[in-house]
Amino acid sequence: MRFGIVVFPGTWSERDTNHAISGVLGQEAEYIWHGDDKIDHFDAIVLPGGFSYGDFLRCGAIARFSPVMEAVRAFADRGGPVIGICNGFQILCESGLLPGVLMRNDHLEFRCIWTDLKVENSSTMFTSAAKQGQVLHIPMSHGEGNFQADSATIERLEGEGQVVFRYADTNGNVTPEVNPNGSINNIAGIVNGRGNVLGMMPHPEKACEALIGGTDGNVIFSSMIENIVNSLA
Repeated sequence: MRFGIVVFPGTWSERDTNHAISGVLGQEAEYIWHGDDKIDHFDAIVLPGGFSYGDFLRCGAIARFSPVMEAVRAFADRGGPVIGICNGFQILCESGLLPGVLMRNDHLEFRCIWTDLKVENSSTMFTSAAKQGQVLHIPMSHGEGNFQADSATIERLEGEGQVVFRYADTNGNVTPEVNPNGSINNIAGIVNGRGNVLGMMPHPEKACEALIGGTDGNVIFSSMIENIVNSLA
């Protein structure tokens, strides 16, 4: 399998993402410069974390206009798997590939901490290797991770199983006390209606080896690999 990892000016998590996918899980990975628009030879696309264009205007607001994003949109429209992590999630929302917006954390702090995520939907191509309700221990690192949307959008996301991850405690209890950024309904990750585009704020690529704190992030990439391999069989 070939993963394409998009790099914008200011992206900083592309090497960690490459290591998780190729170094740990043994898949092919290649960087895609934001000015490129030829991505059809990839099986999956990753928009990694960072500060694209210095987060000027809003996080992801300038990156959405990069040439590569039209190619990413076309790739997703054809059913290709796309995952946006942290800044990648922000870019997907700014691009309209996912609904909602990521706002400033409600406590107005940049937080770099480990979080626990409850798997709310284990039937997606990004979570099929997890069990329903399983808790994944994955770090976050952001100042604008406060997911918000209008009430109709939230109702649709909740009603159609598009909420994939929620911030929870180690036992899977979803409470305001464990919400690290003020996201509505403790939402940490969502998919589009078709189920092939995932945006999440915590960083699975930073939870790929026991040496650095845990391997729960591999559940997400392994799910993608398994589903893509099955679709190509």
